[in-house]
This record gives sequence, structure tokens and C-alpha cells, in this order.
Amino acid sequence: MTEIGQLKVGVLGGTGPQGRGLALRWAKAGIPVVLGSRSPERAEAAAEHLRKATGSAAITGLDNAACAADADVVLVAVPWDGHRELLESLRDELAGKIVIDCVNPLGFDKQGPYALPVEEGSAARQAERLLPDSRVTAAFHHVSAVLLSDPEVSEVDTDVLVLGDDREATDLVRALADAIPGMRGVYGGRLRNAHQVEAFTANLIAINKRYKAHAGIRVTDV
Repeated sequence: MTEIGQLKVGVLGGTGPQGRGLALRWAKAGIPVVLGSRSPERAEAAAEHLRKATGSAAITGLDNAACAADADVVLVAVPWDGHRELLESLRDELAGKIVIDCVNPLGFDKQGPYALPVEEGSAARQAERLLPDSRVTAAFHHVSAVLLSDPEVSEVDTDVLVLGDDREATDLVRALADAIPGMRGVYGGRLRNAHQVEAFTANLIAINKRYKAHAGIRVTDV
């Protein structure tokens, strides 16, 4: 498996809180990162902020298509309502690459968060269908964007469930999780099980609201 320090990680949705927070942690770990956005100006502004925060020059900002083409591994961290349209537009740029989908299809009403039905079963399975030439995995659904972005938090205390049907791809994504201090990547099964991982985010949001916390998960006896 390729050493992760030799890879460039692209983050589609790199100007949003989750994508920007993961990019910050990977850059601190010495991994080159390219942020993607619909606006290349916004992407570069976010990249400049991260360069100052990390002291790393290996952070760039591009539009989504250029980000997908430039990166070796690509994280999808965009809002659910833009998921299908974005991936359809980037099929060629993402061909042959490991794609990490961390999108949670959730709705919100007066009773709180809840999982939305997805025709393909999950966001990750939708990505798999839209990107037949990519190696799609699912991971990083349950990581607090607040903790990722907080400079006072030196270790992010959580496990990351990594799902996929390609062993080499899931091993590499687990290594990307392990590169962040305090975090651990744990293989969580085949991609067909991604729906329950995505839906569990609604439970974590409810926990965090009740206890005013930034809860993650830990898998015991592994």
C-alpha cells in the first residue's frame, strides 16, 4: 500500500466545517491537501487560512473539478442535497481513485434529526452507482467538526468506522484516520452496511444536544 504521506488528499466541500476540519488535521500530520469548492476563490481563501494555522505550504484551493483531478484520494464532504449532482459532474475526474464518502443524509424537524430515505440505500451506495470507475469507501461520518477545528484540541478521541468492498482502499482510509492523533480507523464492513452508519449520526447529534457534548464512538475489544 502506498504510504499516505506520498498521497495528496482532495476534499470536496473543503470550505465547509467537516471538510475544512479534516483538512486541517491531515495537513498537521504532514499530508498534502487540496480543498475543493464551487468557487476557487473561496477554496483558496480557506487554504490560506489553513496554511497560516498549520505552517504547511502543502495546502491548495481549487474548484471542485480541479481538486478531484489533482488529488490521489478524494473525500466527499458536501451537503446531501448537492451530493448526486456533484458526483455526476466529476465522474471522469474521480475515475480510478479512492473516494471517501462521509455524507450523512439527514433531515431535521421539531423532534430533532432523523435519517432520510435514499433510493440506493445510502449516500455511499449512491456514490458507488454514480462513480462506477472509482473505488468508493465510507468513513468519517461521526467526527465532530467542532473538535477538528479547535486548535486547543490536540487529540480527537474517536474511532472512525471505514466501510468498503476493496481491502486495499479501506486499509488506506483507515491509515488516514490513524494519522490524526487520538483517532483510530476500524474496518466496519461492506459498503452495503453504510446506511446504518450514516443514520447513526442522527443519534449522535441528539446525544450532543442533550449533553452539550461533541460525542464520537469507540469500538471495544479491538
